[in-house]
Amino acid sequence: MANLSLKLKMIKNIKIKNFYPFNFSKIEGKRGTNILTENVMFIILNLIFLTILILFVFSKAGGAAVFEEKYAKQIALTLDSAKPIMTITLNMQDALDKKEKDFDENNIITIKDNIVTVKLREKGGYSYSFFNDIEVNKPFPDNKGNYIIIVNNWGEK
Repeated sequence: MANLSLKLKMIKNIKIKNFYPFNFSKIEGKRGTNILTENVMFIILNLIFLTILILFVFSKAGGAAVFEEKYAKQIALTLDSAKPIMTITLNMQDALDKKEKDFDENNIITIKDNIVTVKLREKGGYSYSFFNDIEVNKPFPDNKGNYIIIVNNWGEK
């Protein structure tokens, strides 16, 4: 019986500490020190996440993908309102500055089956469809950074 009471006294004297891999506080055993550690870690992780998010947004904001989407939509909306036998000249100099160096300028804009596709890079591109029932010649660039799109008569498809 004495042995059992000795074991119970030993169990009562054992103190269990919380384990945190990062202990920023120098004061052990005081109330509230773990709250400070948790808040500091939370703020640091949030700052890291927001920094990565902002870097991603800024890297994509002026890239070729934005210009592909912009010009595909602009060309499709222009073709939707186009009249027969119309010539459309589109200045794409800013997009040509963002294209890959070895990418052919004749293949930047393709129009097939009422779908406009603009590609400024080999592994990319953006497609947008239009509803107007028109026949369009293959767009071609001039030497000033403009693309010329010639619309034929309606219903020649």
